[in-house]
Amino acid sequence: MRFYLLSDNVDTVVGMRLAGIPGEVIHEEEEVRASLLRAMDMEDTGVILITQKLVSLCRDDIYHLKLTRPRPLIVEIPDRHGGSGVSDAMLRYVREAVGINV
Repeated sequence: MRFYLLSDNVDTVVGMRLAGIPGEVIHEEEEVRASLLRAMDMEDTGVILITQKLVSLCRDDIYHLKLTRPRPLIVEIPDRHGGSGVSDAMLRYVREAVGINV
């Protein structure tokens, strides 16, 4: 099982690739939907990381997928500038789990 990243920021994708997590940079709402469905259909993907900005583009679609599809797990992450409502504990957890500073 592997991670896959959907990001609106090149720096986030590069940082995650250094940690061994593949991903792609997307910006438009339709790209988010298409890339998310493609990533969900990958048999070995267990966790999809998606930046807060992309989640805000199609929040209802993402929540629907979370509720109706048994896998993979979709996790909203802050981008490189941090994010609203992200606590220090969460950032510390990601740093320990992935091994890089977010």
